[in-house]
Amino acid sequence: MLHNEQELIYLREEINQMWKLVISQVTKTKQALLNNDVELALEIIKLEKRVDGIELKIDSSCEHYIALYSPVAIDLRFVLSIMKISITLERIADYAAGVAHYVTEKDCHAFTSKMKEMLEIERMFDLLLNMLTDSLTAFNTENTKSAGKILSKDKEVNKIFNKAFETLLEQLKKENKDIGCGLNTIMAIRKLERIGDHCSNIVEEIVFFVEAKVLKHKGKNK
Repeated sequence: MLHNEQELIYLREEINQMWKLVISQVTKTKQALLNNDVELALEIIKLEKRVDGIELKIDSSCEHYIALYSPVAIDLRFVLSIMKISITLERIADYAAGVAHYVTEKDCHAFTSKMKEMLEIERMFDLLLNMLTDSLTAFNTENTKSAGKILSKDKEVNKIFNKAFETLLEQLKKENKDIGCGLNTIMAIRKLERIGDHCSNIVEEIVFFVEAKVLKHKGKNK
């Protein structure tokens, strides 16, 4: 096996490691938010630095590969996609940590416990985790047939967010004492909606890598 091929395998292993860690972070964030688990939330916040470290390492490895081997065609698309996907995964981890910070706001626990089912927060998390795991599979198999299905889940996430936003506004009109907590809840579900957007960006990078097609900005209303 040529040295440059070994480097590509190493890059794939690095992005897989980061991807799985981010999936774990989002999974734990779901558990922390639904169960008001402050200890788990603090663990998520702490692990976010590890995600940052992997992103920096991948960025450095990709720059080194491009400078050393001057890749073209699919190899170049592969490396460029890994660079962009790693940045996007780091942002997803940031949002997960942001939601975890919200869980540490103890005064909001009663509010979220009462509203979480109505806001469909668990459903939102499940869609996001499906997007992350399905996109990882698509990347590793270099198969883009599931791209449309994954992107459609982001639309469902957006619908849940919009409905939840309206529900919270109505609740705040009735219960003025919950305004601070309600605003925190809105910010938390907004972070989840943004995770969906970033998952869509990852799918676009996979399509670019595999098919040399650019989907960015096509048919979007964000």
